[in-house]
Amino acid sequence: MTKTLDVITIGRSSVDLYGDQIGGRLEDMGSFSKYIGGSPTNIACGTARLGLKSAVITGVGDEHMGRFIIEQLAREGVNTDGVKVDPDRLTALVLLGIRDQAQFPLIFYRSDCADMGRTEADIDEAFIRSAHAVVATGTHLSHLQVEAATLKALKIARDEGMQTALDIDYRPNLWGVAGHGEGESRFVASGKVTTKLQETLHYFDLIVGTEEEFHIAGGSTDTIAALRAVSDATLVCKRGSRSAAAFEGAVPDSLDDGQTGPGFPIEVFNVLGAGDGFMSGLIKGWLDGVDWPKALKYANACGAFAVSRHGCTPAYPSWAELQFFFERGIVRPDLRNDTALEQIHWATNRSRNHNGGDWSTMRVFAFDHRLQLEEMDGYQPEKGGPFKEFCLNAALSVQGGKPGYGILCDNRIGRDALHAAAGTGLWIGRPAEWPGSRPLMLEPEIGPDFGGLREWPSDHVVKCLCFCHPDDDA
Repeated sequence: MTKTLDVITIGRSSVDLYGDQIGGRLEDMGSFSKYIGGSPTNIACGTARLGLKSAVITGVGDEHMGRFIIEQLAREGVNTDGVKVDPDRLTALVLLGIRDQAQFPLIFYRSDCADMGRTEADIDEAFIRSAHAVVATGTHLSHLQVEAATLKALKIARDEGMQTALDIDYRPNLWGVAGHGEGESRFVASGKVTTKLQETLHYFDLIVGTEEEFHIAGGSTDTIAALRAVSDATLVCKRGSRSAAAFEGAVPDSLDDGQTGPGFPIEVFNVLGAGDGFMSGLIKGWLDGVDWPKALKYANACGAFAVSRHGCTPAYPSWAELQFFFERGIVRPDLRNDTALEQIHWATNRSRNHNGGDWSTMRVFAFDHRLQLEEMDGYQPEKGGPFKEFCLNAALSVQGGKPGYGILCDNRIGRDALHAAAGTGLWIGRPAEWPGSRPLMLEPEIGPDFGGLREWPSDHVVKCLCFCHPDDDA
């Protein structure tokens, strides 16, 4: 069968609401940034950024957050054919915070959520066979229904001779062995969980986890004993600041005797999502057929990017960004403040944060005029607004759903048109300056007494007319 995909991930998806205030308690967060999340969803995006053709099998609700996940996956270049829209369940939600370098509180809202509604009937055999590899994550082995769906996909993959991998991704409270307030907990011993995991480990060629995750999979807090009890698959044990080790065949007496790749000494800002970044780099190397030290180099670097930035998926590097990082090296340990690196990150992931497509040529209809309209004879506010809505409709008619089209529209006369333009695929620019001001003054809506730019939709950009007036001093 023709392979159109490199990898399909299976498991949970969510909307992640990350607290914007760094160093505070989750109880005290005043605002949040919204991202897509969930381990397999992050991995699908992370591998897509590295150039793999990725897809995810998951579920979302038939509501705004579900549509957000599907739209963002599409922007990331992830195939969404395996995303089920569930009319009866809500999209999962996670609240997260960055307290300090050791505390990262989070709360999972996953009671009967959409991704836990996947069934065996939802697994399309032809879709599974269209990929080279299937990657499962631990949460979807925790309940009979989604476990059955996951195992069906794995059996198809094994019959097809495909590669299979497991990210243990152990979250005790998602297995029902820790409370809702213990979302940050990474290990609680449970014979029930160990038994369930060991029933499925033989489906995998590659198994990845932290030492604590191998403890739960192997049923022992002695890491070497746990690894030896897991499987004859290739095992990759993540060791935090001590990098990671890969084991093919018999596990030696010391973790230090495994195959390793170089680590990257950077500042730890946010560990949430770091394992998914690591897994993305590892899968890239694994599917490319490189040796384990090189695959671990990819994995460690992607993990380094993840721990240095806000959010999970938005932190992951593009392939071009990763190559620049390898060639140039670390200039400063806080990667998010590395200007050159951030510029490459922004430039090479730009289409993922907008509407995709070719934006090399822009066709922009500018109708953001304010003074010109207000000074016209017979101008009235009740006429100005409809005129700008007419302009928007003209832009949409010419656009026809194609990329590369945009508008310049203001928030004073053109407010209704500006709001109506949301979600149409148009590039949207808004003026920031007060018309005719010299020296330049900002619109009141941007000032400290109003909401400022934080009230703007995230896909709006500032249009600021800056020039030297003939009467100004040189």
